[in-house]
Amino acid sequence: MHQPEHQARLPRGWLPFIAAGLAMRILFIAFPRPGDDDTLDYLQLGHNLLHQGIYGAGTGSDISPSLYRLPAYPIFLASFEQLFSRFWPTNWMNAVFVAQLFFDIAAGLLLAAFARRHLSERAGRLALALAMLCPFTAVYSAIAMPECLTVFAIALGVYSAGRALAAEAAGQRDLSALLLAGCASALAMLLRPDGALLFVSLAGGLFYYTFRSRNLTSVSSHTLRRSLTALASFCLAALLPLSIWTARNWVEFHVFQPLAPRYLNDPGDRINSGFYRWTRTWAVEYVTTANVLWEAGEGPIDTNDLDPSELNPGAFDSPQQRVETLELIAEYNRTNTISPELDSRFASLAAERIRAHPFRYYVTFPVLRVADMLLRPRTLEFDLDVFWWRWSEHHDQTAWAILLGLINLFYVAAAAWAFVRRRVPWAWMLGGYLVLRFLMLGTIEHPEPRYTVECFPIFVIAAAAALTARREPLG
Repeated sequence: MHQPEHQARLPRGWLPFIAAGLAMRILFIAFPRPGDDDTLDYLQLGHNLLHQGIYGAGTGSDISPSLYRLPAYPIFLASFEQLFSRFWPTNWMNAVFVAQLFFDIAAGLLLAAFARRHLSERAGRLALALAMLCPFTAVYSAIAMPECLTVFAIALGVYSAGRALAAEAAGQRDLSALLLAGCASALAMLLRPDGALLFVSLAGGLFYYTFRSRNLTSVSSHTLRRSLTALASFCLAALLPLSIWTARNWVEFHVFQPLAPRYLNDPGDRINSGFYRWTRTWAVEYVTTANVLWEAGEGPIDTNDLDPSELNPGAFDSPQQRVETLELIAEYNRTNTISPELDSRFASLAAERIRAHPFRYYVTFPVLRVADMLLRPRTLEFDLDVFWWRWSEHHDQTAWAILLGLINLFYVAAAAWAFVRRRVPWAWMLGGYLVLRFLMLGTIEHPEPRYTVECFPIFVIAAAAALTARREPLG
Protein backbone atom coordinates (compact mmCIF):
# COMPACT_ATOMS: atom_id res chain seq x y z
CA MET A 1 0.00 0.00 0.00
CA HIS A 2 2.84 2.38 0.75
CA GLN A 3 4.35 4.19 -2.19
CA PRO A 4 7.73 5.92 -2.12
CA GLU A 5 7.88 9.59 -1.27
CA HIS A 6 7.42 11.84 -4.26
CA GLN A 7 9.28 15.02 -4.99
CA ALA A 8 7.96 18.27 -3.60
CA ARG A 9 7.08 19.70 -7.03
CA LEU A 10 3.50 19.37 -8.24
CA PRO A 11 2.86 16.26 -10.33
CA ARG A 12 2.24 16.71 -14.03
CA GLY A 13 -1.29 17.65 -14.93
CA TRP A 14 -2.25 19.13 -11.56
CA LEU A 15 -1.86 22.82 -12.41
CA PRO A 16 -4.93 23.12 -14.70
CA PHE A 17 -7.18 21.70 -11.97
CA ILE A 18 -5.68 24.05 -9.37
CA ALA A 19 -6.24 26.99 -11.71
CA ALA A 20 -9.85 25.92 -12.26
CA GLY A 21 -10.35 25.60 -8.52
CA LEU A 22 -8.94 29.07 -7.93
CA ALA A 23 -11.18 30.51 -10.63
CA MET A 24 -14.31 28.91 -9.17
CA ARG A 25 -13.59 30.21 -5.68
CA ILE A 26 -12.74 33.69 -6.91
CA LEU A 27 -16.10 33.79 -8.69
CA PHE A 28 -17.87 32.87 -5.47
CA ILE A 29 -16.03 35.67 -3.66
CA ALA A 30 -16.79 38.16 -6.45
CA PHE A 31 -20.50 37.37 -6.28
CA PRO A 32 -21.27 37.55 -2.53
CA ARG A 33 -22.94 34.55 -0.92
CA PRO A 34 -25.94 34.81 1.43
CA GLY A 35 -24.86 35.83 4.94
CA ASP A 36 -25.52 33.92 8.15
CA ASP A 37 -26.47 35.25 11.58
CA ASP A 38 -23.91 32.89 13.13
CA THR A 39 -21.14 34.97 11.54
CA LEU A 40 -22.05 37.92 13.76
CA ASP A 41 -21.92 35.69 16.85
CA TYR A 42 -18.48 34.39 15.93
CA LEU A 43 -17.19 37.89 15.23
CA GLN A 44 -18.57 39.35 18.45
CA LEU A 45 -17.00 36.61 20.57
CA GLY A 46 -13.60 37.02 18.92
CA HIS A 47 -13.78 40.82 18.96
CA ASN A 48 -14.55 40.89 22.67
CA LEU A 49 -11.70 38.52 23.40
CA LEU A 50 -9.13 40.56 21.48
CA HIS A 51 -10.33 43.99 22.61
CA GLN A 52 -11.83 43.39 26.06
CA GLY A 53 -10.05 40.24 27.16
CA ILE A 54 -13.40 38.48 27.67
CA TYR A 55 -14.56 35.59 25.52
CA GLY A 56 -18.23 36.40 25.67
CA ALA A 57 -21.30 37.94 24.09
CA GLY A 58 -22.48 41.53 24.44
CA THR A 59 -21.07 44.98 23.81
CA GLY A 60 -19.42 47.75 25.80
CA SER A 61 -19.60 47.14 29.53
CA ASP A 62 -22.31 44.50 29.11
CA ILE A 63 -20.18 41.51 28.12
CA SER A 64 -20.88 38.11 29.67
CA PRO A 65 -18.40 35.23 29.43
CA SER A 66 -19.68 32.42 27.24
CA LEU A 67 -18.85 28.90 26.13
CA TYR A 68 -21.60 28.33 23.59
CA ARG A 69 -19.21 28.67 20.63
CA LEU A 70 -15.79 27.10 20.28
CA PRO A 71 -12.98 29.65 20.05
CA ALA A 72 -11.03 28.85 16.86
CA TYR A 73 -13.24 30.53 14.27
CA PRO A 74 -14.11 33.59 16.41
CA ILE A 75 -10.40 34.21 16.93
CA PHE A 76 -9.75 33.65 13.21
CA LEU A 77 -12.41 36.20 12.20
CA ALA A 78 -11.48 38.79 14.81
CA SER A 79 -7.79 38.55 13.91
CA PHE A 80 -8.58 39.44 10.30
CA GLU A 81 -10.79 42.29 11.45
CA GLN A 82 -7.93 43.59 13.60
CA LEU A 83 -5.40 43.32 10.77
CA PHE A 84 -7.41 44.59 7.80
CA SER A 85 -10.30 46.76 8.99
CA ARG A 86 -8.09 49.83 9.34
CA PHE A 87 -7.18 49.58 5.64
CA TRP A 88 -10.53 48.35 4.29
CA PRO A 89 -13.17 49.38 6.86
CA THR A 90 -16.09 48.01 4.84
CA ASN A 91 -14.42 45.25 2.84
CA TRP A 92 -12.02 43.62 5.29
CA MET A 93 -14.08 40.41 5.18
CA ASN A 94 -12.68 39.81 1.69
CA ALA A 95 -9.34 39.08 3.34
CA VAL A 96 -11.08 36.30 5.28
CA PHE A 97 -12.47 34.89 2.06
CA VAL A 98 -9.09 34.95 0.33
CA ALA A 99 -7.50 33.12 3.26
CA GLN A 100 -10.31 30.56 3.22
CA LEU A 101 -9.79 30.15 -0.52
CA PHE A 102 -6.19 29.06 0.06
CA PHE A 103 -7.21 26.76 2.92
CA ASP A 104 -9.71 25.09 0.59
CA ILE A 105 -7.14 24.73 -2.19
CA ALA A 106 -4.71 23.25 0.34
CA ALA A 107 -7.39 20.78 1.43
CA GLY A 108 -7.79 19.62 -2.17
CA LEU A 109 -4.05 19.16 -2.56
CA LEU A 110 -3.90 17.10 0.63
CA LEU A 111 -6.71 14.83 -0.55
CA ALA A 112 -5.03 14.42 -3.93
CA ALA A 113 -1.72 13.58 -2.26
CA PHE A 114 -3.50 10.98 -0.10
CA ALA A 115 -5.12 9.35 -3.15
CA ARG A 116 -1.85 9.43 -5.09
CA ARG A 117 0.07 7.78 -2.25
CA HIS A 118 -2.46 5.09 -1.35
CA LEU A 119 -4.18 4.45 -4.69
CA SER A 120 -2.41 5.55 -7.86
CA GLU A 121 -1.16 8.48 -9.89
CA ARG A 122 -4.43 8.62 -11.80
CA ALA A 123 -6.46 8.52 -8.58
CA GLY A 124 -4.48 11.49 -7.32
CA ARG A 125 -5.38 13.52 -10.41
CA LEU A 126 -9.03 12.50 -10.13
CA ALA A 127 -9.15 13.38 -6.44
CA LEU A 128 -7.65 16.78 -7.22
CA ALA A 129 -10.20 17.40 -9.97
CA LEU A 130 -13.09 16.32 -7.72
CA ALA A 131 -11.85 18.54 -4.88
CA MET A 132 -11.09 21.61 -6.97
CA LEU A 133 -14.37 21.47 -8.90
CA CYS A 134 -16.66 20.59 -5.99
CA PRO A 135 -19.06 23.54 -5.68
CA PHE A 136 -20.33 22.48 -2.26
CA THR A 137 -17.00 22.95 -0.51
CA ALA A 138 -15.77 25.75 -2.78
CA VAL A 139 -18.74 27.97 -1.99
CA TYR A 140 -17.76 28.09 1.68
CA SER A 141 -14.58 29.92 0.75
CA ALA A 142 -16.86 32.94 0.35
CA ILE A 143 -19.02 32.42 3.46
CA ALA A 144 -17.78 33.50 6.89
CA MET A 145 -18.53 30.22 8.60
CA PRO A 146 -16.17 27.53 9.97
CA GLU A 147 -17.02 24.92 7.30
CA CYS A 148 -14.08 25.82 5.05
CA LEU A 149 -11.49 25.51 7.81
CA THR A 150 -13.19 22.34 9.06
CA VAL A 151 -12.87 20.74 5.62
CA PHE A 152 -9.18 21.66 5.67
CA ALA A 153 -8.75 20.12 9.14
CA ILE A 154 -10.39 16.89 7.98
CA ALA A 155 -8.24 16.73 4.85
CA LEU A 156 -5.10 17.36 6.89
CA GLY A 157 -6.08 14.75 9.46
CA VAL A 158 -6.84 12.11 6.84
CA TYR A 159 -3.63 12.82 4.91
CA SER A 160 -1.46 12.74 8.04
CA ALA A 161 -3.09 9.59 9.42
CA GLY A 162 -2.63 7.88 6.06
CA ARG A 163 1.04 8.85 6.02
CA ALA A 164 1.49 7.53 9.56
CA LEU A 165 -0.23 4.24 8.74
CA ALA A 166 1.81 3.78 5.57
CA ALA A 167 4.97 4.15 7.65
CA GLU A 168 3.69 1.60 10.18
CA ALA A 169 2.92 -0.85 7.37
CA ALA A 170 6.53 -0.44 6.22
CA GLY A 171 7.83 -1.17 9.72
CA GLN A 172 8.64 2.47 10.58
CA ARG A 173 7.22 5.18 12.82
CA ASP A 174 6.35 8.59 11.38
CA LEU A 175 6.02 10.62 14.58
CA SER A 176 5.60 13.92 12.75
CA ALA A 177 2.61 12.52 10.85
CA LEU A 178 1.02 11.28 14.07
CA LEU A 179 1.44 14.68 15.71
CA LEU A 180 0.15 16.47 12.62
CA ALA A 181 -2.94 14.24 12.58
CA GLY A 182 -3.47 15.11 16.24
CA CYS A 183 -3.13 18.83 15.54
CA ALA A 184 -5.65 18.53 12.70
CA SER A 185 -8.09 16.83 15.08
CA ALA A 186 -7.54 19.56 17.65
CA LEU A 187 -8.28 22.22 15.03
CA ALA A 188 -11.46 20.40 13.98
CA MET A 189 -12.65 20.18 17.60
CA LEU A 190 -11.88 23.83 18.30
CA LEU A 191 -13.84 24.86 15.21
CA ARG A 192 -16.98 22.79 15.69
CA PRO A 193 -18.10 20.32 18.39
CA ASP A 194 -18.66 17.63 15.76
CA GLY A 195 -14.93 17.82 15.09
CA ALA A 196 -14.72 15.19 17.84
CA LEU A 197 -15.91 12.69 15.23
CA LEU A 198 -12.66 13.18 13.32
CA PHE A 199 -10.68 12.58 16.50
CA VAL A 200 -12.57 9.37 17.30
CA SER A 201 -12.35 7.95 13.78
CA LEU A 202 -8.65 8.74 13.36
CA ALA A 203 -7.84 7.40 16.82
CA GLY A 204 -9.69 4.17 16.10
CA GLY A 205 -8.10 3.84 12.68
CA LEU A 206 -4.58 4.51 13.91
CA PHE A 207 -4.89 1.91 16.66
CA TYR A 208 -6.65 -0.73 14.55
CA TYR A 209 -4.44 -0.54 11.47
CA THR A 210 -1.21 -0.13 13.42
CA PHE A 211 -2.10 -3.18 15.50
CA ARG A 212 -3.14 -5.17 12.43
CA SER A 213 -0.03 -4.28 10.42
CA ARG A 214 2.15 -5.62 13.25
CA ASN A 215 -0.04 -8.54 14.26
CA LEU A 216 -0.88 -10.61 11.22
CA THR A 217 -0.48 -13.97 12.96
CA SER A 218 -0.67 -13.68 16.73
CA VAL A 219 -1.17 -11.24 19.57
CA SER A 220 2.00 -9.91 21.20
CA SER A 221 2.62 -7.42 23.96
CA HIS A 222 5.17 -5.64 21.75
CA THR A 223 2.54 -5.08 19.05
CA LEU A 224 0.05 -3.79 21.58
CA ARG A 225 2.60 -1.42 23.12
CA ARG A 226 3.57 -0.08 19.71
CA SER A 227 -0.06 0.50 18.77
CA LEU A 228 -0.78 2.22 22.08
CA THR A 229 2.32 4.40 21.71
CA ALA A 230 1.19 5.57 18.28
CA LEU A 231 -2.28 6.26 19.65
CA ALA A 232 -0.88 8.14 22.66
CA SER A 233 1.23 10.41 20.45
CA PHE A 234 -1.81 11.26 18.37
CA CYS A 235 -4.06 11.82 21.39
CA LEU A 236 -1.52 14.05 23.12
CA ALA A 237 -1.36 16.40 20.14
CA ALA A 238 -5.15 16.34 19.72
CA LEU A 239 -6.20 16.85 23.34
CA LEU A 240 -3.56 19.23 24.65
CA PRO A 241 -4.96 22.32 22.84
CA LEU A 242 -8.49 21.31 23.82
CA SER A 243 -7.46 21.05 27.47
CA ILE A 244 -6.84 24.81 27.57
CA TRP A 245 -10.42 25.50 26.49
CA THR A 246 -11.73 22.87 28.93
CA ALA A 247 -9.75 24.36 31.80
CA ARG A 248 -11.05 27.85 30.98
CA ASN A 249 -14.64 26.59 31.10
CA TRP A 250 -14.04 24.88 34.42
CA VAL A 251 -12.50 27.99 35.98
CA GLU A 252 -15.11 30.35 34.52
CA PHE A 253 -18.28 28.26 34.85
CA HIS A 254 -17.32 25.29 37.09
CA VAL A 255 -18.52 22.83 34.44
CA PHE A 256 -16.68 20.16 32.49
CA GLN A 257 -17.33 21.28 28.92
CA PRO A 258 -14.53 20.26 26.53
CA LEU A 259 -16.56 21.14 23.43
CA ALA A 260 -19.63 23.34 22.94
CA PRO A 261 -23.06 22.42 24.32
CA ARG A 262 -25.55 20.78 21.98
CA TYR A 263 -28.06 23.61 22.16
CA LEU A 264 -25.49 26.45 22.16
CA ASN A 265 -26.48 27.49 25.65
CA ASP A 266 -24.42 28.86 28.50
CA PRO A 267 -24.64 27.32 31.99
CA GLY A 268 -27.90 28.37 33.63
CA ASP A 269 -29.75 29.00 30.37
CA ARG A 270 -33.06 27.20 30.09
CA ILE A 271 -33.40 24.77 27.17
CA ASN A 272 -36.73 24.10 25.49
CA SER A 273 -36.02 20.38 25.46
CA GLY A 274 -39.70 19.43 25.21
CA PHE A 275 -40.20 21.57 22.11
CA TYR A 276 -37.06 20.16 20.52
CA ARG A 277 -38.12 16.59 21.25
CA TRP A 278 -41.56 17.26 19.76
CA THR A 279 -39.87 18.64 16.64
CA ARG A 280 -37.87 15.42 16.28
CA THR A 281 -41.14 13.46 16.14
CA TRP A 282 -41.97 14.92 12.71
CA ALA A 283 -39.27 17.21 11.25
CA VAL A 284 -37.30 15.46 8.52
CA GLU A 285 -36.34 18.16 6.01
CA TYR A 286 -34.78 21.58 5.73
CA VAL A 287 -37.97 23.55 5.05
CA THR A 288 -39.17 22.66 8.54
CA THR A 289 -35.90 23.89 9.99
CA ALA A 290 -36.20 27.22 8.21
CA ASN A 291 -39.92 27.81 8.75
CA VAL A 292 -40.54 26.33 12.20
CA LEU A 293 -37.45 25.70 14.30
CA TRP A 294 -35.65 28.92 13.41
CA GLU A 295 -38.82 30.87 14.11
CA ALA A 296 -39.18 29.50 17.65
CA GLY A 297 -38.54 32.38 20.02
CA GLU A 298 -38.15 34.84 17.16
CA GLY A 299 -41.58 35.16 15.52
CA PRO A 300 -44.91 33.43 14.92
CA ILE A 301 -45.07 29.90 13.52
CA ASP A 302 -47.34 29.42 10.52
CA THR A 303 -49.60 26.46 11.26
CA ASN A 304 -49.62 25.60 7.53
CA ASP A 305 -46.00 24.54 7.95
CA LEU A 306 -47.17 21.74 10.27
CA ASP A 307 -49.41 20.13 7.64
CA PRO A 308 -48.18 17.27 5.45
CA SER A 309 -46.57 18.51 2.23
CA GLU A 310 -44.43 17.18 -0.60
CA LEU A 311 -41.56 16.22 1.72
CA ASN A 312 -42.97 16.85 5.19
CA PRO A 313 -44.89 14.02 6.96
CA GLY A 314 -46.77 16.52 9.13
CA ALA A 315 -46.87 17.14 12.87
CA PHE A 316 -49.98 15.14 13.79
CA ASP A 317 -51.37 11.62 13.32
CA SER A 318 -55.06 12.15 14.12
CA PRO A 319 -57.72 14.90 14.15
CA GLN A 320 -57.53 15.01 17.95
CA GLN A 321 -53.74 15.40 17.89
CA ARG A 322 -54.09 18.12 15.27
CA VAL A 323 -56.38 20.12 17.56
CA GLU A 324 -54.01 19.69 20.51
CA THR A 325 -50.98 20.69 18.42
CA LEU A 326 -52.64 23.78 16.96
CA GLU A 327 -53.66 24.87 20.45
CA LEU A 328 -50.03 24.71 21.57
CA ILE A 329 -48.87 26.68 18.53
CA ALA A 330 -51.61 29.27 19.06
CA GLU A 331 -50.51 29.72 22.65
CA TYR A 332 -46.91 30.15 21.51
CA ASN A 333 -47.92 32.67 18.82
CA ARG A 334 -49.57 34.93 21.40
CA THR A 335 -46.16 35.79 22.93
CA ASN A 336 -43.59 34.22 20.56
CA THR A 337 -42.01 32.59 23.60
CA ILE A 338 -41.96 29.06 24.98
CA SER A 339 -42.66 29.13 28.69
CA PRO A 340 -41.63 26.22 30.97
CA GLU A 341 -45.29 25.16 31.18
CA LEU A 342 -45.71 25.25 27.39
CA ASP A 343 -42.44 23.35 26.92
CA SER A 344 -43.73 20.69 29.30
CA ARG A 345 -46.89 20.30 27.21
CA PHE A 346 -44.78 19.93 24.06
CA ALA A 347 -42.80 17.22 25.89
CA SER A 348 -46.03 15.36 26.76
CA LEU A 349 -47.17 15.54 23.15
CA ALA A 350 -43.77 14.25 22.01
CA ALA A 351 -43.95 11.34 24.46
CA GLU A 352 -47.39 10.44 23.15
CA ARG A 353 -46.18 10.41 19.54
CA ILE A 354 -43.07 8.39 20.40
CA ARG A 355 -45.10 5.76 22.29
CA ALA A 356 -47.41 5.40 19.31
CA HIS A 357 -44.62 5.15 16.72
CA PRO A 358 -41.27 4.27 18.33
CA PHE A 359 -39.73 2.80 15.15
CA ARG A 360 -40.59 5.95 13.22
CA TYR A 361 -39.00 8.17 15.87
CA TYR A 362 -35.83 6.14 16.42
CA VAL A 363 -35.19 4.76 12.92
CA THR A 364 -37.35 6.04 10.06
CA PHE A 365 -37.20 9.77 10.75
CA PRO A 366 -33.45 9.82 11.58
CA VAL A 367 -32.75 8.05 8.28
CA LEU A 368 -34.95 10.52 6.41
CA ARG A 369 -33.22 13.47 8.07
CA VAL A 370 -29.80 12.21 7.06
CA ALA A 371 -31.03 11.52 3.53
CA ASP A 372 -32.41 15.05 3.27
CA MET A 373 -29.15 16.60 4.47
CA LEU A 374 -27.10 14.36 2.20
CA LEU A 375 -29.08 14.57 -1.03
CA ARG A 376 -30.98 17.88 -0.99
CA PRO A 377 -29.65 20.54 -3.41
CA ARG A 378 -27.81 23.07 -1.27
CA THR A 379 -30.22 25.91 -1.84
CA LEU A 380 -29.09 28.23 0.98
CA GLU A 381 -25.48 28.59 -0.13
CA PHE A 382 -26.54 29.26 -3.73
CA ASP A 383 -29.43 31.59 -2.83
CA LEU A 384 -32.14 29.32 -4.25
CA ASP A 385 -35.69 28.93 -3.01
CA VAL A 386 -36.06 26.24 -0.34
CA PHE A 387 -39.03 24.92 -2.34
CA TRP A 388 -36.62 24.26 -5.19
CA TRP A 389 -38.79 21.63 -6.87
CA ARG A 390 -41.70 23.98 -7.67
CA TRP A 391 -41.00 24.40 -11.38
CA SER A 392 -44.02 26.60 -12.08
CA GLU A 393 -42.83 29.25 -9.61
CA HIS A 394 -39.18 29.60 -10.69
CA HIS A 395 -37.95 27.70 -13.76
CA ASP A 396 -34.35 28.91 -13.51
CA GLN A 397 -33.92 28.16 -9.83
CA THR A 398 -35.41 24.69 -10.20
CA ALA A 399 -33.06 23.94 -13.10
CA TRP A 400 -30.04 25.09 -11.10
CA ALA A 401 -31.18 23.09 -8.08
CA ILE A 402 -31.59 19.94 -10.18
CA LEU A 403 -28.09 20.41 -11.62
CA LEU A 404 -26.61 20.87 -8.15
CA GLY A 405 -28.57 17.87 -6.90
CA LEU A 406 -27.19 15.68 -9.68
CA ILE A 407 -23.62 16.80 -8.98
CA ASN A 408 -24.16 16.07 -5.30
CA LEU A 409 -25.66 12.67 -6.12
CA PHE A 410 -22.61 11.80 -8.22
CA TYR A 411 -20.23 12.37 -5.29
CA VAL A 412 -22.42 10.40 -2.89
CA ALA A 413 -23.12 7.50 -5.27
CA ALA A 414 -19.50 7.17 -6.43
CA ALA A 415 -18.27 7.17 -2.84
CA ALA A 416 -20.85 4.58 -1.79
CA TRP A 417 -19.85 2.36 -4.74
CA ALA A 418 -16.19 2.55 -3.75
CA PHE A 419 -16.92 1.49 -0.18
CA VAL A 420 -19.17 -1.36 -1.32
CA ARG A 421 -16.49 -2.57 -3.75
CA ARG A 422 -13.79 -2.26 -1.08
CA ARG A 423 -11.70 0.17 -3.08
CA VAL A 424 -11.22 2.81 -0.37
CA PRO A 425 -7.86 2.83 1.44
CA TRP A 426 -8.05 2.59 5.22
CA ALA A 427 -11.77 2.03 4.76
CA TRP A 428 -12.61 1.37 8.41
CA MET A 429 -11.11 4.71 9.39
CA LEU A 430 -12.64 6.81 6.59
CA GLY A 431 -15.93 4.94 6.55
CA GLY A 432 -16.06 5.08 10.33
CA TYR A 433 -16.02 8.86 10.17
CA LEU A 434 -19.00 8.86 7.80
CA VAL A 435 -20.96 6.37 9.92
CA LEU A 436 -20.34 8.36 13.10
CA ARG A 437 -21.38 11.55 11.35
CA PHE A 438 -24.58 10.04 9.96
CA LEU A 439 -25.51 8.64 13.37
CA MET A 440 -24.96 12.05 14.95
CA LEU A 441 -26.93 13.87 12.24
CA GLY A 442 -29.86 11.51 12.70
CA THR A 443 -30.31 12.73 16.28
CA ILE A 444 -30.68 16.43 15.54
CA GLU A 445 -34.05 18.11 15.13
CA HIS A 446 -32.96 20.79 12.65
CA PRO A 447 -31.73 19.13 9.44
CA GLU A 448 -29.47 21.44 7.41
CA PRO A 449 -27.61 20.28 4.29
CA ARG A 450 -24.48 22.19 5.35
CA TYR A 451 -23.93 19.62 8.10
CA THR A 452 -22.85 17.11 5.44
CA VAL A 453 -20.25 19.41 3.84
CA GLU A 454 -17.71 17.81 6.18
CA CYS A 455 -18.34 14.47 4.46
CA PHE A 456 -16.93 15.67 1.15
CA PRO A 457 -13.22 15.09 1.89
CA ILE A 458 -14.09 11.41 2.31
CA PHE A 459 -16.41 11.48 -0.71
CA VAL A 460 -13.60 12.91 -2.85
CA ILE A 461 -11.16 10.15 -1.92
CA ALA A 462 -13.76 7.40 -2.28
CA ALA A 463 -15.06 8.74 -5.60
CA ALA A 464 -11.51 8.87 -6.97
CA ALA A 465 -11.10 5.25 -5.86
CA ALA A 466 -14.37 4.30 -7.57
CA LEU A 467 -13.18 5.77 -10.87
CA THR A 468 -9.84 3.94 -10.89
CA ALA A 469 -9.15 0.25 -11.09
CA ARG A 470 -8.14 -1.35 -7.80
CA ARG A 471 -4.59 -2.62 -7.95
CA GLU A 472 -4.32 -4.45 -4.62
CA PRO A 473 -6.39 -5.33 -1.54
CA LEU A 474 -6.97 -2.30 0.65
CA GLY A 475 -7.65 -1.86 4.34
